[in-house]
Amino acid sequence: MTSKETEKLKQLYEIYEQPMYRIAYAVLHSTELAEDAVSDAFIRIIGRLDRIGDARSDKTKNYIVRVIKSTSINLYRKNQRAYITEIPINEETMQLPDKSASVEKSVIDGENSRELDRMLQSISEEYRNIVLLRCRDELSWREVAEDLSITETAARKRFERIRKRLIGMKGEISDGKI
Repeated sequence: MTSKETEKLKQLYEIYEQPMYRIAYAVLHSTELAEDAVSDAFIRIIGRLDRIGDARSDKTKNYIVRVIKSTSINLYRKNQRAYITEIPINEETMQLPDKSASVEKSVIDGENSRELDRMLQSISEEYRNIVLLRCRDELSWREVAEDLSITETAARKRFERIRKRLIGMKGEISDGKI
């Protein structure tokens, strides 16, 4: 880093550090996370110092605001995922799921095979393939996605949609509506 770049970075820090902190705090609602966001934002800015002109220009101000907003939002999302994945362990989470109500288990076991065949025939081939690969062939989400040339997220989402639909159809069959 040249002395000119160091001086520019120092000037940017003196002008924008407090406004950046306030923006980050407004998004994150945490002193520590806001400080981390400001640090991360300055690391991103260092890589672009050669593109920044006058430190007090509107263009620079807008760039700084965009960087701190995106950095703060990314940090917020990262922390949300961390909290979501932490599952409290209690008596309820330690119970095994009821396999009798599971559409996946029904497909694997062949339970009510005539009704299941009819239900599977009533859905599109794309969704049928997802159900069969996941349930009958017991493939992982990655394997299902690779087999169908889609993303894992798409495979999971489509499976969830059709699972809900099949559960609804299963209820209609047991009620005698189909």
